[in-house]
Amino acid sequence: MKITFSKYQGTGNDFVMIDDRTGTFPISQELIAALCHRRFGVGADGLILLQNAEGYDFRMVYFNADGGEGSMCGNGGRCAVRFAHDLGLFDTHTTFIAVDGPHEATATEEIIRLKMSPVGKVEVHEAYDFMNTGSPHYVTYVEDIKETPVVEIGKDIRYGPLFGPVGGTNVNFIEILDDNQLSVRTYERGVEDETYSCGTGVTACALSAHMREGWNSPIAVETVGGQLQVAFNAVAKDKFEDIYLIGPAVRVFEGDVEV
Repeated sequence: MKITFSKYQGTGNDFVMIDDRTGTFPISQELIAALCHRRFGVGADGLILLQNAEGYDFRMVYFNADGGEGSMCGNGGRCAVRFAHDLGLFDTHTTFIAVDGPHEATATEEIIRLKMSPVGKVEVHEAYDFMNTGSPHYVTYVEDIKETPVVEIGKDIRYGPLFGPVGGTNVNFIEILDDNQLSVRTYERGVEDETYSCGTGVTACALSAHMREGWNSPIAVETVGGQLQVAFNAVAKDKFEDIYLIGPAVRVFEGDVEV
């Protein structure tokens, strides 16, 4: 069977994108992991199916690089919006549905502005914050992010006694650069490695910084793969609505693969 795919990236977070509006993609964890493999496949942090959904422009179905179906992916969502725009499914504004519910987005030539799910609870601890921004995120602060062993510490937390038994968590490290400016690195579960960028992680870090530093929206975030921005409306101490993840999403190449 020949599968046609596109490769997209959002600040270095890269995805195999497949137009599955016919519903014929043969979903299997083994196949998806093989396609995402960086040595023997296309190579990506995840795979996204774009499917039909009644009442929406499309459905986004996201799989981690290990082949398992994942929770919401912010950069993946932005790339899915760009893919749908390139396919001609909408002009400027779109509504779509993902695993965590409905989303809205707008597309310009340079930027995708994706509305994220509301956040209704943030656990604030002395050493870290924890919240779900469509995916679970542990957020901690460091003094020198370039020297932080992200994979080593991230793996310990993801598989540790607190989060390991409940499915693990993504782990984010923040260095404060200036007022309303962060640098973020993320260990992603499902990828089981550091990624160049994580959209739901960047969102969690911006909300954490608002709570700890009192910063107003929007907050600029530097990732390994580029610059993002998070805008939000803080409606209570740990409750946020109208959250937007803002940044580029780019088509890299297209191709066919025999499976």
